Amino acid sequence: MSTRTMSVAQAVVEFLANQHTVDVIDGERVRMRTIPGMHGIFGHGNVAGVGQALKQAQVLEPGLMPYHQGRNEQGLVHQAVGYARHTRRRQTYAVTASIGPGSTNMVTGAALATTNRLPALLLPSDEFATRLPDPVLQQLERPDAYDITCADVFRPISRFFDRVSRPEQLFSSLLNAMRVLTDPAETGAVTVSLPQDVQAERLEVPEAFLQPRDWRIRRPEPEEVDVADAVEVIRSAKRPLIIAGGGVHYALATEKLSRLAEGTGIPVSYTQAGVGTLDWDHPLCLGAIGSTGSTASNTYAAEADVVIGIGTRYEDFTTASMTAFQHPAVRFVNINVAGLDAYKVGAAVQMVADAGRAMPRVEQGLAAVGWHACEDVAPLVQRLKQRWDSTVDAAFTARNQPLPAQNEVIGAVNAAMQSRDVVVCAAGSLPGDLHKMWRAKDPYGYHVEYAYSCMGYEIAGGLGLKRATIAEAAQGDSAPRDVPRDVPRDVVVMVGDGSYLMMHTELVTAVAEGIKLIVVLLQNHGYASIGALSQELGSQRFGTKYRYLDGESFSFDGGSALPVDLATNAESLGVHVTRVDAGADVIDRLGHAVEEAKARPEGSGPVLIHVETDLYEDAPSSESWWDVPVTGVSRLESTGQAYETYSDQKSRQRRHLGPELTTDERNL
Repeated sequence: MSTRTMSVAQAVVEFLANQHTVDVIDGERVRMRTIPGMHGIFGHGNVAGVGQALKQAQVLEPGLMPYHQGRNEQGLVHQAVGYARHTRRRQTYAVTASIGPGSTNMVTGAALATTNRLPALLLPSDEFATRLPDPVLQQLERPDAYDITCADVFRPISRFFDRVSRPEQLFSSLLNAMRVLTDPAETGAVTVSLPQDVQAERLEVPEAFLQPRDWRIRRPEPEEVDVADAVEVIRSAKRPLIIAGGGVHYALATEKLSRLAEGTGIPVSYTQAGVGTLDWDHPLCLGAIGSTGSTASNTYAAEADVVIGIGTRYEDFTTASMTAFQHPAVRFVNINVAGLDAYKVGAAVQMVADAGRAMPRVEQGLAAVGWHACEDVAPLVQRLKQRWDSTVDAAFTARNQPLPAQNEVIGAVNAAMQSRDVVVCAAGSLPGDLHKMWRAKDPYGYHVEYAYSCMGYEIAGGLGLKRATIAEAAQGDSAPRDVPRDVPRDVVVMVGDGSYLMMHTELVTAVAEGIKLIVVLLQNHGYASIGALSQELGSQRFGTKYRYLDGESFSFDGGSALPVDLATNAESLGVHVTRVDAGADVIDRLGHAVEEAKARPEGSGPVLIHVETDLYEDAPSSESWWDVPVTGVSRLESTGQAYETYSDQKSRQRRHLGPELTTDERNL
């Protein structure tokens, strides 16, 4: 077997450069580089290992593994995740970081990736495997377990973890890392810890290890018995409901969802990750469901007797903390590529299969028995939908004050964007309001990270997403049929001041690379989401305003607003800034600012649009609930009143443990 003498880090770089994802959907075969590039910040843990390998590749083989400089390791992981989500989990970036704080900075990003079921390859540096210099700078020392290092913190939040303590371990480690990265049921953060001395060691690398290798995405077919059982349950329904989650997107199956709904007459609600699976104005689209849902979805869901969950993990916002489904005999049919999710809510049918493979089979099965939803379903959906659409129209336009409400800002930005543009958000009150009211017509047009709802994701994740749109546009006629072939989509990040302050440093990365990222920054001088929640729970917005400290009461609640100027902050980073000041026609001026930002040429760098908004104006009610415990014993009257309301809502919660057995079934 022929070999090449390389460093471990050089082998890592060349191996990753030659890995390809292969996806076959409806006969079309798509092949793309699984790891199109690497993000990294260098320190003593990786500068002489992975850093040297990337520099050598840049000099000798430009394009082998493009390197992108970053400003914060957490933000680099967010970039990888943003890229992965837009490419439908078929590509992601690798991230290299130095020993100690550089690596542990990636932990939040790793948790976000795994929670969202999105691939990201993390290469934290580690202590000396030889332990010759011991201890070293930034080493974790535990007297009870000397083999534990800072990198071990990645174990519980990674879908795969390995430490390459000897050079020859690299082969099995990277092969298994790729296996998990490209597995739709298992994917998430994949961590390969690289001790700093091992990175630089010599290794005889078999040529076969470095050759191009394909990793086909597995899209399992449903089993016949599950299809038959699903058809049997669905055909018994009087009020069936489909809940579409992110799995529909990752299966590239939005057209199949539309055909299933139209062929059967079953209305569709969608989760945060499922927005865009059906056009918002489709006659069978009830919109968002759950705690941040529409009244159309939630009213219908309360009476649904069969719920068909497709690619959803049923988190508590989707189920309104298990209060959404009130029909006494409700049954669930779950279609999911991951068994963990298929078996949730006591499902009557657990179909472990790819959504794109399963939906046509279910549709065919229902057609074979001549089943269609009851004729009163469509007019009911129409009435519920019209009511909610009128509510959103009013929220977008009715207030018209000098200081705009967040609802109006959302409406103005939505109207100024084209359907193929992408809105990005993650944390605060904005994600819930966007889920309720954003009108998406393109499957790729809505990108809200809400599984982890991580403050600081927005700008970094949006930058990763924008990279993906640039890459797909550059493919031209060779691009898969599900992506555009002309110019990159515009990416519009909507972020509140709280989340902006958490992490805005990747704006510098966008400036350095001339990436046109549009950021709409809503400045309301506080935490709108948690402030409203605090008020609801009887804690009177405690600790949620950006105010001067009152030294006597040690309170931040009543002072004047801080003189923080985030627009100037962005300008100091080299960003082009447009200020939309409060006053007459503020919403019209905001819309024009977004249009002007979109008109700027690609390569001109990031744009930030700064707009002051009202901290207190809420979005329309979802007429739903979210379980956040209220203190049961309190000397505050506001907390006592909140507890009474909480107890009343708590009484509506249900445990969905599965259908009750009939007498005959028990006797079996």
